[in-house]
Amino acid sequence: MQASANELSAVEQKAATCFVCHGDKGKGNDPQFPSLAAQQSVYIVNQLNAFKSGERKNPAMQAKASNLTAEDINNYGAYFAVQQAAKAGGDPALVQQGKSKATVCLGCHGASGEGNGQYPRLAGQHPDYLAKQLTAYKDGSRINGAMQAIAGNLSEEEIKALAAFFGSL
Repeated sequence: MQASANELSAVEQKAATCFVCHGDKGKGNDPQFPSLAAQQSVYIVNQLNAFKSGERKNPAMQAKASNLTAEDINNYGAYFAVQQAAKAGGDPALVQQGKSKATVCLGCHGASGEGNGQYPRLAGQHPDYLAKQLTAYKDGSRINGAMQAIAGNLSEEEIKALAAFFGSL
């Protein structure tokens, strides 16, 4: 984000409502909600637009996004993208298991899980949050053809291992 300190401060003040669920500066620490810190700007913009249009379903996020302007959405994406990511950690034994299974994920989500444009950052996300999302893809309650196909082939243990691995990065 190429912005002055005053502009960043103004965006941060507006984004403070996000901190309630997503943590200070988006560094999520509640496994119910994703960390937004260091997330791909394009991904955040796409998700906020999907919530706003109703394409992505979540009553709380749909309500929040419905009041955002296009400028707000772009500013939030840029703001959270430049925040320092936090590591969530993960069970060391599961981390090793997940590392051996992560190759297919890294093609889209980046060599270090940092995200890749429209594909979200997985590195540093809370393992319980990641496991919840993979399970939602697996059971069809979250829709994305590629992710549903991938998650559909994962066991519960593999989901936990992948979540631990990405949480540890």
